[in-house]
Amino acid sequence: MSEEVIVSYLASAIRLSVPLLLAALGILFMSRSGILNIGMEGMVLIGALSGVIGAHYFGSAAAGVGFAIAVTGLVGLLFGFLVITTGADQVVIGTALNLFGLGITTVFGRSLLGMGQEAVRVNGIPSLRIPLLSDIPYVGEALFDQNVLAYASYLLVPAAAFVFYKTNWGLRVRAVGENPLAADTLGVRVHRIRYICCLIGGMLAGVAGCSLSLGILNQFTENMVAGRGFIALSAVIFGKWTPLGTMGASLLFGGADALQLRFQSFGIKIPYQFMLMFPYLLTMVALAWFSGKSKQPAATAAAYKSLADRNG
Repeated sequence: MSEEVIVSYLASAIRLSVPLLLAALGILFMSRSGILNIGMEGMVLIGALSGVIGAHYFGSAAAGVGFAIAVTGLVGLLFGFLVITTGADQVVIGTALNLFGLGITTVFGRSLLGMGQEAVRVNGIPSLRIPLLSDIPYVGEALFDQNVLAYASYLLVPAAAFVFYKTNWGLRVRAVGENPLAADTLGVRVHRIRYICCLIGGMLAGVAGCSLSLGILNQFTENMVAGRGFIALSAVIFGKWTPLGTMGASLLFGGADALQLRFQSFGIKIPYQFMLMFPYLLTMVALAWFSGKSKQPAATAAAYKSLADRNG
């Protein structure tokens, strides 16, 4: 394999891992606080559409990202209200959120942005080449000639690790996810922690959607997330609910996606549908192999009624 092919593959793997990593970090914050969000697929889809709408009507990709963060942040708070305050089943609400995201983006995407050849295209997020570092053989161009969302996503990994393991707030998040009653007894406001994590998860979902619609395609297409929300959940499980492990899993799945694209470009005599299956097949194998070996936060998906509400 030539250097050009290797560099192209590595760059593509990193680019395709970015939406997975951002969505997975959002799921990680929610999971660590005891919230199971299988509705990330719908959230990311809403973020992808919101980013294009914002970029189209406000005139810049940065405005699109900001608009997407605001919209999906509100969606995250709505999800939090349903599962935290009302105590609704988190799996049911997550499933409903996926259906809602698919429906509402189809309606607004067609009405506001068009579809097919008439679909609105916007100015996307340009690549930001870092001098000197991008000249490193093989890895330089792949690692240091990406857009700003790619750099931000990987900088968020050590930031998330610092928050979880080096701050008092991170300790409270982990305590709420493991034993909310004990945390509540010690004065930790369980519902507030979970609401904040839902807000963070929603905002990261918006950025993940923008990394697809503004960072790769420069337009919105129906159901463009194509299962990446579920793969992001798999990355969290595969990464054992840690930021570094989640990053590694996201790179693995992003690399698998890039690999199937390379297989198609090489003209291998295999129906392309089988190649499209590859990243999803890898996800299924990873889940089957590691789900039983990973220990999720003990209070995951369990509704909690605070002591104040009980006494009231």
